[in-house]
Amino acid sequence: MSGGGAALGAGSPFGDWLAGDAEVAGLVAEEFERQSTTLQLIASENFTSPAVLAAVGSVLTNKYAEGYPGRRYYGGNRVIDEVEDLARSRACALFGAEHANVQPHAGAAANLAVYQALLEPGDTILAMRLDQGGHLTHGSPASITSRYWRFVSYGVTPASSDPDAPGEVIDFDQVAELAKTERPKLIVAGATAYPRIIDPEPFREIADSVGALFMFDLAHPAGLVAGGVHPNPSGVADVVTFTTHKTLRGPRGGAILCRQDLAKSIDSAVFPGLQGGPLEHVIAGKAVAFAEAMTPAFRSYAEAVVRNAKAFATALVAEGFRLVSGGTDNHLLLVDLRAFDPELTGKEAQEVLDRSGITVNRNTVPDDPRSAFQTSGLRLGTAAETTAGMGEGEMAVVASLLGRTLRQRGDEAALAGIRREVGELCAAFPPYPSLMAAR
Repeated sequence: MSGGGAALGAGSPFGDWLAGDAEVAGLVAEEFERQSTTLQLIASENFTSPAVLAAVGSVLTNKYAEGYPGRRYYGGNRVIDEVEDLARSRACALFGAEHANVQPHAGAAANLAVYQALLEPGDTILAMRLDQGGHLTHGSPASITSRYWRFVSYGVTPASSDPDAPGEVIDFDQVAELAKTERPKLIVAGATAYPRIIDPEPFREIADSVGALFMFDLAHPAGLVAGGVHPNPSGVADVVTFTTHKTLRGPRGGAILCRQDLAKSIDSAVFPGLQGGPLEHVIAGKAVAFAEAMTPAFRSYAEAVVRNAKAFATALVAEGFRLVSGGTDNHLLLVDLRAFDPELTGKEAQEVLDRSGITVNRNTVPDDPRSAFQTSGLRLGTAAETTAGMGEGEMAVVASLLGRTLRQRGDEAALAGIRREVGELCAAFPPYPSLMAAR
């Protein structure tokens, strides 16, 4: 073994088989080092288990399997059929669904498949505004979805100075009024930057009142639902989409849950409508993650994610930051930087935090006067570092490190010192202890 691959240790999933390609081995080693020695606070990221890594890196990647179990267009799929059936049955059991499609390569592909399955071009969809927490596939002009369907957007209530009712929560009065006036064929719940629980029941009632279908995009809180700390939209919504790599802690990918009467339309929209051969090695990783999410240990993990987010929120407020909606109910915090420093943009904050070893992403806040490239906010999450073992005490330390970094952003010596502190903290909570030990 040569190059950076050796740093990962003989016998690791990354080391021996990459020995012949020092360049790729070195890059994998560098990324492993980055993930292990810096704080991962991006809300849409997590650390998968070694079992998921092993499944995704398995020989299942070699098999072409267009179609579905029992209905393939290629031979030799007996084992692959069992893998996909296992993933589908585990997804249904985990969320209490009638049918699951585990083939979507991503959450965006899952959403697009639902639109294609249930709607005609030009139909109206009511979904959340991008600049107030929604996703690109909820109607952004930059998404292909907006070229085929007409989107109408709902948002959040205005911010309030009342600490008991801070606002910036979904405006259900607005949702109901827009549904009444616009008569959408589909109403979409779910968000990519919304720190509160989204109750599916009001959406169901509004959809029924206008004869609309109801889809819940569960991408972010899927693991929190699986862990029993958030309400389950399966059985309430007609269709549920989610990603498997965020709070669910699986491989990168998507999935769709639906009623049995919609199964044929959903499956046909995924294949052959949008995708070719499924990634069966990733589907095996999804099956592993679904099984892990059914354990008592995962329930404890989901509870810890929420506890950590609340502790992180308290500590950030003490550092002088304003939190959108006044706090969080899930794994995600949306920080408005303007109360901390009116001149500090999310872009600058993200870049300086990178230098001190704290990985975040800039994000717009409701009614943000800055562009999506600059932003006035940051989006933070606790899912990954909770997986690594950090608790509420560490969240207070992380908030202090973050605040110090941004206050001293022009002092390179101070940033270097904070980077060392970050490294020491991460060394106590390695995401993959066995791989670290093998280096």
